[in-house]
Amino acid sequence: MRKETAALLDWYDRHAREMPWRSPPGSGQTPDPYRIWLSEVMLQQTTVAAVRAYFDRFTTRWPTVADLAAAQDADVMAEWAGLGYYARARNLLKCARVVAEAGGFPETYKGLLALPGVGPYTAAAVASIAFDQPATVVDGNVERVMARLFNVEKPLPLSKPDLTVLAAELTPKTRPGDYAQAVMDLGATICTPRNPACGICPLRPFCAAQAEGTQGTLPRKVPKPEKPTRTGTLWLARHPDGRWLIEERAAKGLLGGMIGFPGAGWDSKSAHDAPPVTANWQDVGQIRHTFTHFHAALTVLAATTSAAPDHGIFQSVNPENLPTLMRKAFDLAATTLLPR
Repeated sequence: MRKETAALLDWYDRHAREMPWRSPPGSGQTPDPYRIWLSEVMLQQTTVAAVRAYFDRFTTRWPTVADLAAAQDADVMAEWAGLGYYARARNLLKCARVVAEAGGFPETYKGLLALPGVGPYTAAAVASIAFDQPATVVDGNVERVMARLFNVEKPLPLSKPDLTVLAAELTPKTRPGDYAQAVMDLGATICTPRNPACGICPLRPFCAAQAEGTQGTLPRKVPKPEKPTRTGTLWLARHPDGRWLIEERAAKGLLGGMIGFPGAGWDSKSAHDAPPVTANWQDVGQIRHTFTHFHAALTVLAATTSAAPDHGIFQSVNPENLPTLMRKAFDLAATTLLPR
């Protein structure tokens, strides 16, 4: 075992973060692959703080992968609302059903990689943490630690293959799961993007960037192109009995499979040329939301009407089950349409 790896594992034994999906080091607890897989899918593009409540709700409602596999699509999508990147939720169900049909998760990186929606990072994380396989886990935290530890000046994403090789060299054959979690914890708590706490870092004696004084500039990144802004409209119609006019979005694309309000202009998948129902529409303001590849600036038009809609249906709406964009529009329209 390399000295850097040994130092990091020793640090992890004393400072491991407590997570609802994690088996503490030295506890003797066998990690549950379902909980590891679920947490890793949820954590993609999302913070630990945001994921905890979702993870607790999911595992309370669906405590095993077989329970999740038997769930209704709409129920899972509703519980996922607010986490974003909704293709993850659709793939979550597909994967759960394949795993349940097979009688359990495959225990190898190759087998895990073959599952729906499972990429190299998730396959490596589950293989190492749940099944003690020496798979190399590389996420943003790991890339940052490797770039600084070895003073890699080539910018991301060009340096990703090099950083992966370096990460593989440090991955041990013993305790690979603990090591994977240790390096991620280090990146999240000490080797942070800004103002890394080098003075208390267990890898400081080995860190080339710290020796050169370049840690604050690494990892370097190729500048991202500026995101475009899409403009459009959302129509929020409330029936006098309290129901809202909603539609189920197409399974693929932005907010796929989620319920939402009719709109135009910003998303060709759900665009309509005219309001969904005849009403006295009132401009109640604008909402903004950022997606992976663009910003959305949408005008919200609201009305109370009992007229029959051209598309969509009037239905009771729990705002907690709406995707974030639609929740923003609901909150804005509700201040106008709901009785005070």
